Amino acid sequence: MAVATVPTLPIEPWQPLRRKPLPAGRPREWYVSHNRRLKAMRLAIALLDSGVYHPSKADNETIRGTAERVGVHPPSDTTCRMVRTLIRAGR
Repeated sequence: MAVATVPTLPIEPWQPLRRKPLPAGRPREWYVSHNRRLKAMRLAIALLDSGVYHPSKADNETIRGTAERVGVHPPSDTTCRMVRTLIRAGR
């Protein structure tokens, strides 16, 4: 009877992914919207990691405090609304 062996993966140090440049030639609003979505996603993940699972618990002050702890510029009211939408969608 043959025994199957699992090949071991080489252990290499973790390296962050390289960022690709954004595509050129788009309207300015596209870049603003893209960066706003990325910021909202970072903040939503940080809030979920800190135990904020319901959008009603994530008021603007809480979101801006989380942004300060994470090291992100304070979000606008529009970005705060996006964060609450992302938290709501994650349920």
